[in-house]
Amino acid sequence: MLYMHDGQNLFDGRTSFVKGKTWQVREHADAAIEAGVVEPLVIVGIYNTGDRRLAEYTHEHNRQMEGGEADAYGNLLIHELMPWIADKYRVKRDRHATGLGGSSLGALVTLYLGLRHPQHFGKLAVLSPSIWWSNKSILGYLNEHAPQIWDRPRIWLDVGDREGSRTVRDVEHLARRLKANGWRQGETMHFEKVHGGTHDEMSWATRVRPMLKFLFPASEADSSL
Repeated sequence: MLYMHDGQNLFDGRTSFVKGKTWQVREHADAAIEAGVVEPLVIVGIYNTGDRRLAEYTHEHNRQMEGGEADAYGNLLIHELMPWIADKYRVKRDRHATGLGGSSLGALVTLYLGLRHPQHFGKLAVLSPSIWWSNKSILGYLNEHAPQIWDRPRIWLDVGDREGSRTVRDVEHLARRLKANGWRQGETMHFEKVHGGTHDEMSWATRVRPMLKFLFPASEADSSL
């Protein structure tokens, strides 16, 4: 199971923020599964609510930009959406089979909810995260909560090298903080600075397949079929 934010940008060009430009999640996932490198999985795209997106995807209230409703959003996912999906579809419900993912503010809320609810999410896809929110408070939250997580979620973290120097520095800083808190590159974490990567759906689409391969690798038994 992989739950992804900004669902309108993932599959259908008619609903995406930039018309016709999506992450092509279905195409990339199907190709990776058919190639035997990614385990079969269900991917759920959760549409944002437009004007409420910033509020739902941020963990702290900001005096200028408000926000800070990520806990309520997380409760909706965990206590309403996830049980509904489990009732409707044959999916694994344990944390090791459940992922959360997004980009930009969607990546920020992914990291926050993954740290806050590690008993529910064992895999996190954190693409081009908006570390800047509320004076980079997510970094302090990581330092505070990571020592309490005995089974750390597996994290895909990336940033494009054409997303701006501040964004790149922020994500590199996050990668260092994760390593300092026990995540291991190539094992429990994959950090990548994507050559030519930009902050948009077309660039994130190029990262879908490697992200799925790292977070949901096919087992040897699956790949031999």
